Amino acid sequence: MMNKNFRNTLLLSICALLVFPIGQTSQAASVQNNFYNVVMQEGADPWVYKHTDGYYYFTKTTGGNVTIWKSAQLTTIDAAPTAVVNTGCCNIWAPELHYIDGAWYIYYAKDDGDNVNHRMYVMENKSPDPTQGTWEYKGQITDPTNKWAIDGTVLQHGGELYFIWSGWEGDVNVRQNLYIAHMSNPWTIDSERVEISRPTYSWETNHVPHVNEGPQVIVRDGLILLVYSASGSWTNDYCLGLITASVSSDPMDPASWTKRDQPIFKSGNGLYGPGHHSFTKSPDDTEDWIMYHVAKYNNAGWNREVRMQKFTWHADGTPNLGEPVDPNTPIPLPSGEPAHLRYEGEEGAFGGAAYASESPNGSGGLKAGHIDTPESFVDFNVHVQEAGEYILLARTANGTAGGGWSYLQLSVNSGEPSRFHITNKGWENWGLSTARVQLKAGANKIRFTKGEGYGEIDFFDIKPAN
Repeated sequence: MMNKNFRNTLLLSICALLVFPIGQTSQAASVQNNFYNVVMQEGADPWVYKHTDGYYYFTKTTGGNVTIWKSAQLTTIDAAPTAVVNTGCCNIWAPELHYIDGAWYIYYAKDDGDNVNHRMYVMENKSPDPTQGTWEYKGQITDPTNKWAIDGTVLQHGGELYFIWSGWEGDVNVRQNLYIAHMSNPWTIDSERVEISRPTYSWETNHVPHVNEGPQVIVRDGLILLVYSASGSWTNDYCLGLITASVSSDPMDPASWTKRDQPIFKSGNGLYGPGHHSFTKSPDDTEDWIMYHVAKYNNAGWNREVRMQKFTWHADGTPNLGEPVDPNTPIPLPSGEPAHLRYEGEEGAFGGAAYASESPNGSGGLKAGHIDTPESFVDFNVHVQEAGEYILLARTANGTAGGGWSYLQLSVNSGEPSRFHITNKGWENWGLSTARVQLKAGANKIRFTKGEGYGEIDFFDIKPAN
């Protein structure tokens, strides 16, 4: 009998060839069913929700609002259309999007410009699509203490709603504990708060203040699994911990919860400070995926990017997150995602000062670089069967002195160039830059030229936007 994973890969490859027939691709193109697991080259506190309509709705900390991305695929979220929800001032942190009883709810933290005044707030939208319709401000959601609060999430269990968040015990930033309270509806807490976790282990208390935050919940196989972030979010020690409760227990009873004495996900393979995450399913619902942020480089602090990877389950029913995937090792696409058409950077046609050079961490050991002068460029002949909008996903690097962002100029079929932005993580520390491009049926020329700063390209993938 054919192995299921092999069969799925074969079917995806066949489907990709139907979209990108072999006779219509250049020698530089190849059909690929893998990706390097950067989802966004900038961002923290990722939240992704797979709805019954098949779309992924994604949000992250943007600071001044809540922005929602709508994507049919996990790997193309960065290039997805967006909708902005005005939340008012200030310091909007870690928004989450939940669907409860036929309506959408955004939970987010904000303050008045002073962190001491951070509290949780909620908005409601009754449109079937959260990027459409009207968001109604429902106000602050709080327990009777009304203490500092961030990172709120909702547990739906046993026909009841519970709010779980990270907060201060008093009015001074000594530590962040995890609290739970019962909800009478999606915007109202109707009980006292109950502490279910505080930083106690050495890996939770190795920086000041001590931190438990970013709670996320999965209810599965008789367990309530609460995965949270611990240690300083500004350090390499940021990691994920786990507390569990039986589905037959009372979530409001602190004795129902048991904390693991070791983190379940921490720095590894050259990635630092993995934390504040969310869980989702592959497009065909056969795989479990975790989306999380990490530091862009060693000791990068709050300069973070978003990555994702598949995870499995231990025999005791708890998540087996493993370790962060090696950033230079490709991983299979989420099951159900169509294949990419890949163009290696070194296969382009170079002009001016640009040329292909060795790349220790590149996909094929080479990269397109030295696009350093106004007359420098690298061209690619891209063939597609149908005219329409496509997503371009490039593995890019920027080590420009000074640490600032750079951009290349991207043009399609000699059209007006647009800025193709690349975050600064250092050379050979590859990230992800994306764009939506209009291609005509048949041959197209994609050109990268000198912009601001410097950038290199390992390869880029092309996928239909729809």
